[in-house]
Amino acid sequence: MNYLNIVYIGGAVVVVWFIWTYNGLVRLRNRAKEAISDIDVQLKRRYDLIPNLIESVKGYMTHEQSVLENVTKARASVHEVGSPLDRAKEENELSLTLKTLFGVAENYPDLKANVNFLELQRELSDTENKIQASRRFYNSTVMHLNTQIESFPPSIVAAAFNFHPEKFFEAGVEEKEVVKVKF
Repeated sequence: MNYLNIVYIGGAVVVVWFIWTYNGLVRLRNRAKEAISDIDVQLKRRYDLIPNLIESVKGYMTHEQSVLENVTKARASVHEVGSPLDRAKEENELSLTLKTLFGVAENYPDLKANVNFLELQRELSDTENKIQASRRFYNSTVMHLNTQIESFPPSIVAAAFNFHPEKFFEAGVEEKEVVKVKF
């Protein structure tokens, strides 16, 4: 083999590695976008279930009007902000008000036996679980993407094509606290 062939093979290996690394970064970036979209879908599902839940409890909770108003206000504030990462604080507040609503519902045996309420509670619980799973998937994907962007030698490709680290989805301080239910 002559010297020129070695240079061509070396150059081809570098080009193939560059393409492979670029495509991997694109794949991870798109997976992160998909993951944030999955979070948004689940948040929308929860958002759509809340009016039905409020309607099913209105007749039972005549003395708990402030709880219903807080849920309604929290739901409205969520709709005003952009992406799921941007509105994380509002989403956390909505989760807390829903937990409070379910805590107060424990005082109403007729409500707890209502089929519509039980079904809506199950749907919201399922949706909350899906939101958490979507957030974990997003954070896992972002961690992998950020690791690639910050590691050498993939960082060379990332810098050349303007890849930036993504932000993690983090629980707010309010979400980490124990929910306090007042009667």
